[in-house]
Amino acid sequence: MSSLRDLIQAMARGDAPPPPVAEFVGLRLVSAEPGEAVMEMTVERHHHNPMGMLQGGIVATLADGAMGYAYAAGLGDGESFTTIGLHVDYVKGVREGTIRASARVVRRGRTIGLVECDVTDAEGALLARASSTCMTLRPEG
Repeated sequence: MSSLRDLIQAMARGDAPPPPVAEFVGLRLVSAEPGEAVMEMTVERHHHNPMGMLQGGIVATLADGAMGYAYAAGLGDGESFTTIGLHVDYVKGVREGTIRASARVVRRGRTIGLVECDVTDAEGALLARASSTCMTLRPEG
């Protein structure tokens, strides 16, 4: 692959394997374009907290992944990034089914960017809203 953007496109097509954490949790990249990405997962019993609901950290992981792909898909050659802030507000729980994280870059500056994400259930009900602050990393020299 010639760039991170190419790798992301290959993952979205299924031509490249997802990162290990995505396989571990069960995250699927649906689409990723510069500034936008969608990920899904099927909620299963092993994702539950003691109350029998989807554990909040899993929701945060899904949202973080979608926001990361939305940001990374717009990076230039040789650039990468890191998340420097993550915030999630939870508004509804879920026990089972497919959930979707839809992320969009709100602002991309030279070094810092802001990304937002809505996590919804199969009926489109909002489960959580997340935001991420990302820092673009460039090769030294």
